[in-house]
Amino acid sequence: MLKVFIITFPFFALVLCGYLAARRRMLPLEAIPGLNGFVLFFALPCMLFRFGANTPIAQLLDASVAAVWLVCGLIMVGFTVATSLNTRIGWNDAAFGALVATFPNSGFMGVPLLVALLGSAAAGPTILTMVIDMLVVSSLCIALSRLDGADEHGAAKALKNALKGVLANPMPWSILLGALVSVLQLELPEPVTKVVGMLADAASPVALFTIGAVLARSQMLAAAGHAPAPRLADYLPVALLKLFLHPLLVLLVGVSAIQLGFALDRFALAVVVLVAALPSASNVSLLAERFGADNGRVARIILVSTAAAFVTFSIAVGLLQPMFSG
Repeated sequence: MLKVFIITFPFFALVLCGYLAARRRMLPLEAIPGLNGFVLFFALPCMLFRFGANTPIAQLLDASVAAVWLVCGLIMVGFTVATSLNTRIGWNDAAFGALVATFPNSGFMGVPLLVALLGSAAAGPTILTMVIDMLVVSSLCIALSRLDGADEHGAAKALKNALKGVLANPMPWSILLGALVSVLQLELPEPVTKVVGMLADAASPVALFTIGAVLARSQMLAAAGHAPAPRLADYLPVALLKLFLHPLLVLLVGVSAIQLGFALDRFALAVVVLVAALPSASNVSLLAERFGADNGRVARIILVSTAAAFVTFSIAVGLLQPMFSG
């Protein structure tokens, strides 16, 4: 367990550094969107491209992993929405609560952390879960969020807008481009390779620092009265669903699939269970703000899951060690 903490500590420490920098105003809140833009449009796509190019295509097209992850994602969305809807939480807030309960921080934290823990073989299953979350889960939740007071075409318009957002997102395209380079066995010119490498190396530390800053900003805005403070019962259960129900569900569905004869590798299953055990994706806060959801509630779910994951994720690694060390 100590070895796991030694590996995971720097990742969570960088999140804490970003949080403290924003809270103490060492980092102006106005600079946070710039950091987020650098990560989303430059550094992270380069990191994903490099992983895609260096990952065997068979790992990126693992139908068994994709099926398990998709089934669990749909169950998580349905269950979270069904248990969240009430007089205070409508479709908009319930849908983004479902997204933050289902979408782990696989891009900013998951890929570098799991590769550090398990080696480069963990990149393929992790990236595959990202593709499904970005293409299917996010689009579904955004469509559901439009059901509050929408006209008869509201959901269809929301889905269309969600698909437009996916097409404009550089991350899935960088993964696909990397996979294409892997299949065709292409080599980029050396100067281009160096630029891509420098940006890719910057992705993890800047992204983790930015996560902390985003969390601090959301908390500070809510405390300043720009948004009502959510009730504990409205956000704590969702954070617990993310940290406990999601990985347990992936493990149960994955083990059941193996027993039913699906060609699901035990190592790949262990990787996606650990992906599910990650805290919530911080970019959901940006989506919630854009679509008018209760961003204070979403930010608190992200904050609670990120803080608690320092312990819960390390425990999950220890419990699953026989699966990826055998």
